[in-house]
Amino acid sequence: MADTTEPGRSWLLRLVIAFAFAQGAVSMARPAVSYRALSLGADERAIGVITGVYALLPLFAAVPLGRRTDHGRCAPLLPLGVVLIAGGCALSGTSGSLPAIAAWSGVMGLGHLCFVIGAQSIVARQSSTAEQDRNFGHFTIGASLGQLIGPIAAGYVISERDGALARTSALALVVSAAVAAASFVSLWRIEHRTAPGARAAARAGKVPVGSILRTRGVPAGIFISLAVLSATDILTAYLPVVGEHRSIAPATIGLLLSLRAAATIACRLVMTPMLRVLGRTALLTATCLLAGLLCAGIALPVPVWALATMLAVLGFCLGVGQPLSMTTVVQAAPAEARSTALALRLTGNRLGQVAAPASAGAIAGVAGTAAPFVMLGALLLAAAGLGARGGRGRTAGAAPVVSGSRTGNPSLNRNRA
Repeated sequence: MADTTEPGRSWLLRLVIAFAFAQGAVSMARPAVSYRALSLGADERAIGVITGVYALLPLFAAVPLGRRTDHGRCAPLLPLGVVLIAGGCALSGTSGSLPAIAAWSGVMGLGHLCFVIGAQSIVARQSSTAEQDRNFGHFTIGASLGQLIGPIAAGYVISERDGALARTSALALVVSAAVAAASFVSLWRIEHRTAPGARAAARAGKVPVGSILRTRGVPAGIFISLAVLSATDILTAYLPVVGEHRSIAPATIGLLLSLRAAATIACRLVMTPMLRVLGRTALLTATCLLAGLLCAGIALPVPVWALATMLAVLGFCLGVGQPLSMTTVVQAAPAEARSTALALRLTGNRLGQVAAPASAGAIAGVAGTAAPFVMLGALLLAAAGLGARGGRGRTAGAAPVVSGSRTGNPSLNRNRA
């Protein structure tokens, strides 16, 4: 990928801060949307549809946005994403019908996609090969911070007392719009200037999508990311429904979701030593396997303290999949198509976010509200198997440093894990 003309790593800290605000807004809005829909008479199936619409627009927009980013700057996608997130949150809170809430939830999802494609591409473009595991891990701490604070804030604002669910869930969505807007404070000069020769190289070729998808390592990275994000997404959307059925207060549900996010942050802070001891393949496989078992365990009618314990361990396990799948896809893809490869990974994520909630809603309507977590367990077990098989015959650790290059040798990176 392109060399840059400005050194330093303050850009990464500012990107983490901006991502924390953007993700915090989304993480506050997602359960608030579920509670607002419940206040308007939505059932489990309707919640599944609304959750799926969040991913519908991004499903079609990801690859074109990735193509554009491969041949241009990444930073303009960040403020665009913030505007769409804030607008989707605010308008979801002021809408009084389920179709309108679903539509504005889709706008929110499109904004989140724009921000994430731009941000991930900046990390890939401005990190050396040897730094990618670490920098993607640090970058996703921003997401985890948002996932930690957002549900707590939503649980604090939303109340069911005296029939206030509709009003307080709408207030939570308006507040989440303000949180999204706060990310503007750290978006200045976040992308380094690209060297002219590197810009010309980036424009020179357009790698076919089929070729990227056939590259070894890319399909496994996409599926693992899909499984992990589906688990996080359905936990966020369906734990409030489980709480309603088990008489767990919204504030407690918010704390449980935030505990999961806190454990994810802890995981990413110690990811470098874990990679050094286990290697990428073993770490991905083991954490997906344990996460699958824990997701299935949520279906059991356990007390709140046991549910909290399971969510803490589950959050730690889920913290591994996203950053390492980013590195897997970036290092496997051709250097001139890394943003497109990341966009394909996000397309897989959004496909999972459309299909998994819709399937979860159908399953919940037939087999009960806990059944979707069994489905998630099976998905994560499949990801563990794919990760183990994909790692055979190649080194599972971080890629070596390539001397004299900011991002490593593309010919070496294409076939790396």
